[in-house]
Amino acid sequence: MDLILLAATGNPGKLKEIKAILRQLDIKLISPQDISLNMDIAETGASYSENARIKAEAYLQASGIPVLADDSGLEVQVLDGAPGIHSARFSPKENATDADRRDYLLNNLKRKSHPWKAHFHCTAILMFPGGETIETTGRCNGIIVSEERGEHGFGYDPIFYIPEFAATMAELDPLIKNRISHRARALQALLPDIQKRLTITTYK
Repeated sequence: MDLILLAATGNPGKLKEIKAILRQLDIKLISPQDISLNMDIAETGASYSENARIKAEAYLQASGIPVLADDSGLEVQVLDGAPGIHSARFSPKENATDADRRDYLLNNLKRKSHPWKAHFHCTAILMFPGGETIETTGRCNGIIVSEERGEHGFGYDPIFYIPEFAATMAELDPLIKNRISHRARALQALLPDIQKRLTITTYK
């Protein structure tokens, strides 16, 4: 019987990445939709860690299944670290899309001097029934560019340029992205703990 881990996200792009990063493990990674769990969780934390923990606790309480949650964001140096934990809600436009958020970010950068140095941050939390919690972080450095490039990825990937690869995150082969991204690095740090501690559980 497979080991079961619930990914605390309704974002298809993020779920696809998590599955790819954890593909080497002999686990069954499921989404909330797989168990008809529809939750709208307010991310009211003051940090990535707090937001990830809020999501992990909510999904664990609702499912009884070990949960993998993360919170991530883009931090731009000339914007004093913005949008940061507000990356997914950065645009003031109602029902904003990823493209809307990218446009809003670039508008905020128009009068700022180059280069627009930035980094992606991810905090990941693995939480088990009983409250045992393991937390890791990952970071990926880059530069914001004004023209979108690439068709892979999601979010701010098309305008996040990584000099060492001479490509935006959206231009990278997914195999490379899922090795060097902020989320990949945070989840890779969790692999030993997932292998050692994840137990089979059943749905409530």
